[in-house]
Amino acid sequence: MSSNKIVLGIDIGGTNTEAGLVNFDGEILHRGTIPTRGRGPDFMGYLNALSSFLKEMLSKIPDADLCGIGIGAPNGNFHNGSIEYAPNLEWEGIIPVCKLMSEKFPGIPIQLTNDANAAALGEMIFGAARGYKDFVTITLGTGVGSGIVSNGQLVYGHDGFAGELGHTTVYPNGRLCGCGRYGCIEAYLSASGLVKTALELMVKYRTSSILGDIPPNKLTSKDIYEGAIVGDWLAQEVFRQAGETMGLKLADVVATLSPQAIFFVGGVTKAGDILLDPIRQSMERHLMPIFKNKVKILPSGLPGIDSAILGAAALVIKEIQNQQKK
Repeated sequence: MSSNKIVLGIDIGGTNTEAGLVNFDGEILHRGTIPTRGRGPDFMGYLNALSSFLKEMLSKIPDADLCGIGIGAPNGNFHNGSIEYAPNLEWEGIIPVCKLMSEKFPGIPIQLTNDANAAALGEMIFGAARGYKDFVTITLGTGVGSGIVSNGQLVYGHDGFAGELGHTTVYPNGRLCGCGRYGCIEAYLSASGLVKTALELMVKYRTSSILGDIPPNKLTSKDIYEGAIVGDWLAQEVFRQAGETMGLKLADVVATLSPQAIFFVGGVTKAGDILLDPIRQSMERHLMPIFKNKVKILPSGLPGIDSAILGAAALVIKEIQNQQKK
């Protein structure tokens, strides 16, 4: 593979879109960010801005040979290259992203999948899951997603939407989720879910907390993390409850899939063991005996700032590698 061959990795997040030029060794040569929101429900306004942004990025490396574009997005369907009914994005309905993007980049192969699936591929090719054939990657950020790898292959399901762990029910008749259902894991483990837990705890306990100094409409998951690391009881309790909830759900995941490991990635997981330790304890407590002490709970092996870009890039790199094997 010549050294000037690169791919574009694009992660369409609920708030921002991250993009980078990546070589086949997983090195990001250039990266940038633009807002995902703010252009209204018309996808073309966003696409025009994104295309201009990407072409400007490509101009930074004039001798680059662009081999493909990989895109990770909420509700991304690998089978048809569309974003379909994504609750955390401004655009409604089915958006044929790959078809529209190919008009901006004619002749360039373009692949799209769910952002959590992309994260799983990135982990497998460039991260801590190298050598694992059966694992799950869970993304915690604006939403909650999951990518499932079984026997070394990403599981898409017949319609392209396998792995929607974030929209499985953990508490029947629980909180309203952005998808319109009640009690989804996303309503508790997303960034906004953590904030809701903190606000509920402040009302319930009315105890002194540094979080109480922040206006409720300004409170963020980062504030909760910063409170937890300095020992604030209420902030730590938010993560304890989040870990209890996630561990309860992961016991079901393990019973269904029996993975070697479960990797966590995304902004919320920057809390590290403040979140992961309660998850481990809760999962083990709820597991069937035959599964106990078998499944590792691990942070992503990819640098946080790079993981989304590398995951999207891995999608098209893996496709190119598969073609070369034929």
